[in-house]
Amino acid sequence: MLQLLTRRMSLAEEEVVVVRKATSAPLITATGVHKVYDTGKVKVHALRGIDLSIGKGEMVAVMGPSGCGKTTLLNTLSGLDDFSQGHVVIDGHAISDMSDRARTRFRAEKMGFVFQSFNLLPVLSAVENVELPLLLVGMNPRKARQRALEVLALVGLEDQAHKRPLEMSGGQQQRVTVGRALVNSPAIVWADEPTGALDSVTSKDIMDLLCRLNKEQSQTFVLVTHDRAVGKRADRIIMMRDGRIESDKPNHTPD
Repeated sequence: MLQLLTRRMSLAEEEVVVVRKATSAPLITATGVHKVYDTGKVKVHALRGIDLSIGKGEMVAVMGPSGCGKTTLLNTLSGLDDFSQGHVVIDGHAISDMSDRARTRFRAEKMGFVFQSFNLLPVLSAVENVELPLLLVGMNPRKARQRALEVLALVGLEDQAHKRPLEMSGGQQQRVTVGRALVNSPAIVWADEPTGALDSVTSKDIMDLLCRLNKEQSQTFVLVTHDRAVGKRADRIIMMRDGRIESDKPNHTPD
């Protein structure tokens, strides 16, 4: 009797687990998203009806030929750019319903960004660049500095904290950029060609870092890239062409 009761309890627990997985909402959802650039003389359809969902903790690579809409997709999903039609929901919040100020605040609290060009302020040191997002949302300067130093240690640059960008290598600068993207403990990190300005060895080092952080921190990474080596490190590859998603498949050989 006791064995039967225990078995029933185990089955019930399994059912609860299954239900939780089945009802878990995606972190990112896009439905019918269109983006049209209108110059007045010509209209360019950059995105043509994008339907997409991305779960928490996924590392997704968005790939495709130049001009296919990869960066436009990243910019619209993250709220950096408006879209012409459709809906985008991030962590339960419809970004199209937000004011510009609310959207900016939401990005600062929920998202991190890594760009090919680094976008570091040259007059600031590494730690000052990393702590900047925290200061902009009103964190106490002492706490912001402590958190920035912790993140620099996380990306292996604790000994470079007081150097300025021009005193650092390209790989070190990109690590600072990654640190800045992670300093607010974001749910999502968006990366547009994060290794595009780096040589192959440094590119691998940066991808090793991103993959490690993805696993350790359970953060969602969405990477726009033309580099097949980068795409192979993702859990899932979305291929785009002419503003549409051509394929969306799991990567069977992720890192």
